[in-house]
Amino acid sequence: MPERPLPRPESDALIHDPAAGMDRLVEIMARLRAPDGCPWDREQTFATIAPYTLEEAHEVADAIERQSWDELKSELGDLLFQSVFHAQMAQEAGLFGFQDVVRAISDKMVSRHPHVFGDESNAKSAEQQTRDWEAVKAAERAAREETRTLDGVAMALPALTRAVKLQKRAARVGFDWPSTTEVVDKIIEEARELVEARDSLSEAEVAEEFGDLLFVMANLARHLQVDPEASLRAANAKFTRRFMRIEDWLAETGRRPADSDLTEMDALWNRAKAEERG
Repeated sequence: MPERPLPRPESDALIHDPAAGMDRLVEIMARLRAPDGCPWDREQTFATIAPYTLEEAHEVADAIERQSWDELKSELGDLLFQSVFHAQMAQEAGLFGFQDVVRAISDKMVSRHPHVFGDESNAKSAEQQTRDWEAVKAAERAAREETRTLDGVAMALPALTRAVKLQKRAARVGFDWPSTTEVVDKIIEEARELVEARDSLSEAEVAEEFGDLLFVMANLARHLQVDPEASLRAANAKFTRRFMRIEDWLAETGRRPADSDLTEMDALWNRAKAEERG
């Protein structure tokens, strides 16, 4: 039977102090990664934790979408823990610590808001502040020697979000359609090519053509000032909500969707739409 670790009075007191705030959380993380900590936590790396970080960010967005404020509190805590986890691993590798992370984001916010924390006037429109923000970020990218237009757009972003960010960067240097008319024309063209070629192209080529269509759809979202990720999440929620109503109505007759057919379920779908519209 393995020996229990020796008591750590100061650490234990901090961990069990509900009023200790961030110091408590940082200490919990350090203990989880300690030699006598949690085997699972000790085995993790930046690469293995990154998917969890993305998942927690999505769960925050989901709680906001559903206006589930108690869940949001919990999900924000989970996301914060991800930052602490990465910072702990970085500290162990001699890269930086959690306080360096806090200092870096604090310095960045002060630098990017001279109209709040500096000498610049804050009598600016939101549009002007956005332009100023982009100028500051461009200067930061230049300092990091990110000289190409698309440098610095994170690879791990959700694909639709990254598509919009790439297109915004390209638009700043004039590579953009002048209006939604040209974008819609391109969508029609890409959709037609995909349908026409579906029987003659390889699976990989079909996937590529479909990707082109999605990329142009993201461009249309940008021109319409619509967040494609938020729109798709809303569409997913709507589909889920309406399909559950189909299941409810079928259950009233002792059946499941597998016991129905498309004609009946389509009629129930339209009934669910009418119900939502009041």
